[in-house]
Amino acid sequence: MIKSLKKMIVFGTAIAMSAGLLAGCGSSKGGDSASVELNDAGTYPIVKDGTIDMTMFTMSMPNVEDFATNDFTKYMEEKTGIHMSFVTGGRDDWEEKLNMILQSDDYPDIIFGVSPNIAKYGVKEGIFIPLDDYLTEENVPNYLKVMGDYDLGVTRETDGKIYSMANINDCYHCKYARKMWVNTYLLDQIGCEIPTTTEEFMDVCTKFLEYKPDGIAVAGAQEGWFSRMQDWLMGAYTFVPIKSETFNVRDYIALDSDTNKVVSVATSDAYKEGLKFINELYKKGAIYDGDFTQTGEQMKTLVNQADEPVLFFTSGTISDAIDSASNNELYRHYSCMAPIEGPDGTKIAWTMPNYGVSSGAVCITDNCKNVEAALRWVDTFYSETGDLCSQYGADEGTDWVLNPEGKVGLNGEPALYEVLNVYSAEAQNHDWQDVGIRVAPEAYRLGQAVDADVDPYAPEGLERLLFDATEELYEPYGASSNIINLNELKVTDEESTEVSTIAVEIEKIIEENSVAFMTGAKDIDAEWDSYLNTMDKAGLSTLLDVYQTAYDRANK
Repeated sequence: MIKSLKKMIVFGTAIAMSAGLLAGCGSSKGGDSASVELNDAGTYPIVKDGTIDMTMFTMSMPNVEDFATNDFTKYMEEKTGIHMSFVTGGRDDWEEKLNMILQSDDYPDIIFGVSPNIAKYGVKEGIFIPLDDYLTEENVPNYLKVMGDYDLGVTRETDGKIYSMANINDCYHCKYARKMWVNTYLLDQIGCEIPTTTEEFMDVCTKFLEYKPDGIAVAGAQEGWFSRMQDWLMGAYTFVPIKSETFNVRDYIALDSDTNKVVSVATSDAYKEGLKFINELYKKGAIYDGDFTQTGEQMKTLVNQADEPVLFFTSGTISDAIDSASNNELYRHYSCMAPIEGPDGTKIAWTMPNYGVSSGAVCITDNCKNVEAALRWVDTFYSETGDLCSQYGADEGTDWVLNPEGKVGLNGEPALYEVLNVYSAEAQNHDWQDVGIRVAPEAYRLGQAVDADVDPYAPEGLERLLFDATEELYEPYGASSNIINLNELKVTDEESTEVSTIAVEIEKIIEENSVAFMTGAKDIDAEWDSYLNTMDKAGLSTLLDVYQTAYDRANK
């Protein structure tokens, strides 16, 4: 499609912003950039003589002062011979800004570290170029080596082409992040062990409320990292997937791995039985009303209240609810507990196939005059030390060291590296920290040096605490269900338009009715069929058909 058909009118501040931020970008690239001679593959600098200019859009973060003057930016220019100019958007508005810029002619060469709408700007409008012919050993040897352990197919779009490079952040404890934490100090007070079944869980909650009538047996939140208590409790009955990235809604769509059919978890008999169990807990006073509406920060306040103790709370990490430095006594009262077993033996830990690998990390636009040079610049991040340099700084021996003698990683193996310049939330101008892409396979993350004797309940022991809890309590139950989370699905722009409204409506129906069933505002036996009929009328079958088409297309 010719570029004139791609353009859209951008009013007011949007056109001023894109023009002001990108002024001069086209002329800075020019013919010289297109014809510049490059050094041999895998050697630096990338540019044989002098430098070439490129532009990049990425997300800005409060703890990175200025990309233009950042030490890592300077390091990359010296190493590669490519001078990068930056266009940025904040955490809350990057998507809006990027869409505005892409609706003009003056968009950057590289879209870096954010996940743009590839179906629209790549497959449909042709702003992002296909990379298939460029992903070669000559241009991206580091990338191909890293992706050899993963499925390169996750980056293919609906037309079968690749428009982006992958982000790899293969966090072990994040693979099983739906966790419950229990106050073992309170359990000792009521003479109970950590429950292992739904029956025991009910009994423990009952005894706790007899001991502390004003206490909160189960705390959770609607917003927060894996903080929905109902999703964890449902693991004793069925698998509840995480929010779909495809339509950005919680639509309860999953894959039945036995049949390869896309299904709706929230219409199953198992889901209904789980709602009944939670309703029994609610009737006993074990479920706090705020669990269905509060944020993670509100739950944090609740957990830290001394006068109303909390027995159980859900969170991907205990540190999201309790600060180990300022409230270490309370922090030490909580232990992670394994999923509980339901009446029929179901015991599920949430996990996701190919977790930590996603498409959309880097796209190259058709404004880029030297795609090979751009990709070789990006490939630096996929090298052995690329992630270390971008995250912590490029000064080996000061920011990090490789293969530290006598040190071990989280997995107990000899450490691959030790970080000396640790992460800070304070503003700095030495490195990019969490900005941009991550290239962190599981072995790399687990290979970071830790103190073998670290106290897991000390502030510096969090990774050890999460690793041990995951390995002992959650990984054993991660493959216990034939209902599993779908991988990232690629839908066309037309498919997204067709079902996005349906998906939002389905989410609303499920969420509102589920809360009503859990709280008893609706009689689940009397009104279940009406709930199913409402979803049918809202277009559930259409939503499932689109997901099924997308799944089948990706798994030919």
